[in-house]
Amino acid sequence: MIIIMKHDATDEQVNHVTDKLKSLGFGVHLSKGIERTVIGAIGDKRLLISQNVQMLPGVSELVPISKPYKLVSREFKTDDTIVRISENLSVGAGMPLLVIAGPCSVESKEQIISTAKAIKAAGASALRGGAYKPRSSPYAFQGLGEEGLKFMAEAKKETGLPIVTECLDPRDLPTVLKYADVIQIGARNMQNFVLLREVGKIKKPVLLKRGGGSTIEELLMSAEYILSEGNRNVILCERGIRTLETYTRNTLDLSAVPVIKDLTHLPIVVDPSHGTGKWKYVPTMSLAAVAAGADGLIIEVHPHPDAALSDGPQSLTPENFASLMVQIKKVAQAIGRKV
Repeated sequence: MIIIMKHDATDEQVNHVTDKLKSLGFGVHLSKGIERTVIGAIGDKRLLISQNVQMLPGVSELVPISKPYKLVSREFKTDDTIVRISENLSVGAGMPLLVIAGPCSVESKEQIISTAKAIKAAGASALRGGAYKPRSSPYAFQGLGEEGLKFMAEAKKETGLPIVTECLDPRDLPTVLKYADVIQIGARNMQNFVLLREVGKIKKPVLLKRGGGSTIEELLMSAEYILSEGNRNVILCERGIRTLETYTRNTLDLSAVPVIKDLTHLPIVVDPSHGTGKWKYVPTMSLAAVAAGADGLIIEVHPHPDAALSDGPQSLTPENFASLMVQIKKVAQAIGRKV
């Protein structure tokens, strides 16, 4: 249930309502938008009626939320959420397009620093790289762990690019938090509810990827886990789903972009690298994602894709990435968006 406050409700009235809800045992989530203030009340809605909450000063109306996800829904928050990544970088409606780029795996200090410098020169906003890698085979390269994070920190020091990196296990979260600006939750962990609750307790942005066999509603329910713990800084990511088609690694569901924008206030970025699995299709799908209204892109870039320890076939070279950025800026400009 959400409680919509009157347009002229005072802070004192809002505080009085939230205090009343907490005294009744409700979980309370406050959303102050441009047009209205909404209070989300998580608990037994019958108490709201029996305790005459609708009669409290400043209350306009009580509205049930029809969606199974509450805090994520447009019903709870009508205006778009803008997630702040660093002092000079945010993502969401009206913000410049976020372009995250870098290798699938951090392999060496030289590799990650050279890549960071190249993508920075091309116009990327943030650096991605995996230090802990979820692999299908237990014998495949699993990442460098904290050593890889230290290499990313050096790359950040030289370029100023914020770090986006994945956390696989709640036990690793304190270590990852020392280095990362954005915590990525990969597709395989989209429904790792223990991990979702843990990142919900932090304040840093979380990039939540859609699972390969998951519906949009399941993605939003996973985001709900994070928001329910207090972290509102969630960025959704469409990275392709498994279908009958086998020519590409996944089927990139670009229709998810407008659907998600209709259902939720959270920003959404698109990963065309995992979405196609083949580097030559990445530029086309990147441009299509921008045209579809995505708030950003996450693209794999490696200085030597043929020698990459993971995901080489879907990685762009720095030169190809630089060429793509020129095209991305043209499409963004055509739809009235900055990069």
